Amino acid sequence: MERLWDADPSAGFRRRLGKTAAELDKSRLDDDCPEIWELDNGDIAVVGRDATDRYAHRLPDGVRIGADERLVVIPGAMLRSAKPDISDD
Repeated sequence: MERLWDADPSAGFRRRLGKTAAELDKSRLDDDCPEIWELDNGDIAVVGRDATDRYAHRLPDGVRIGADERLVVIPGAMLRSAKPDISDD
């Protein structure tokens, strides 16, 4: 069955949403930091800890993780810091 949405691998990174992990005191390493980015096609890319195996057995009813998907966790402060950068449209 064809998907209604899929990630576009040709989309580029437009801008970071919110603050960096270092600005939020959530990282001490330059190469190990969560990130939230808006892509140039309007999609959002999230870099975080892969927690799929730790959460898969206790997902809420109706939540599924596809074979090519991963459950990613980021600090809550990072998403809250991105709120002013996220349009209501």
